[in-house]
Amino acid sequence: MPCHNGDEAHERQSVDIREKVILITGGASGIGAAMAKRFTESGAGAVIIADIDIDRAQEVATTVGGEAVHLDVTDEDETRSVIEQVARAHGTIDLLCLNAGIPTDGSVDAPNEDWQRTWDVNVMAHVYATRHALPGMLEKGSGYILTTASAAGLLTNIGAAPYSVTKHAAVALAEWLAVTYGQRGITVSCLCPMFVDTPMLAGFGGHTAEMQGWVKSLAITTDDVAEAVLEGITEERFLILPHPEVGEYFQRKAADYDRWIAGMQTLQSSVVPGT
Repeated sequence: MPCHNGDEAHERQSVDIREKVILITGGASGIGAAMAKRFTESGAGAVIIADIDIDRAQEVATTVGGEAVHLDVTDEDETRSVIEQVARAHGTIDLLCLNAGIPTDGSVDAPNEDWQRTWDVNVMAHVYATRHALPGMLEKGSGYILTTASAAGLLTNIGAAPYSVTKHAAVALAEWLAVTYGQRGITVSCLCPMFVDTPMLAGFGGHTAEMQGWVKSLAITTDDVAEAVLEGITEERFLILPHPEVGEYFQRKAADYDRWIAGMQTLQSSVVPGT
């Protein structure tokens, strides 16, 4: 199987968000809500906020002049129905933002139901939405898929095996879609932020004040992430890294995996005393 080393550079196009039909899962809060706001400011034609919390989704939709729809992303039938509903009202989805996700702490001994729930939300939800949105995009000959993964999907997240494993899978799926459909008019980006100032941030930092301070010092706002998303989509970049240092860590990991693991083991012992 041939492997291209970058000599045949991809010529990046400029994507215009204006008048685009955009569906955002998990759009009722956090990064999803910030993206809805930023896309609207950039002239999007229709922004549909899909979330299991329909009341908060409606609040966001009202704020940005968009639409709200109930969606449990783990329910494939409901996912198909929402995508069909959007298609009937607006035509083919131009930008599908697979943003819904949940954090789950624990090791391999986390309860099976935690592992399954995290897999269903962080991975299978992406499979379902893509499965039902892709045919319309392929028929049209164009479409954009944005996956919200995490820096944990490129690196790892100490103390959170289910989260780290499923975010790795989310990155892998986005990569596979980009490779498989990139020459058929489908563009894919994978958003991998590190620490973002949302309620999820409270779960990071371990037990030491030093680590908690480090986490907070690196945290950026959801508006910062949304701006990075818009820039990344405009430039058709696969990896969108609101924290540039994540790219540096990823390169170090690839260059010397054993050294990287040793460094993470040191970090693990400082975050979780006694390990």
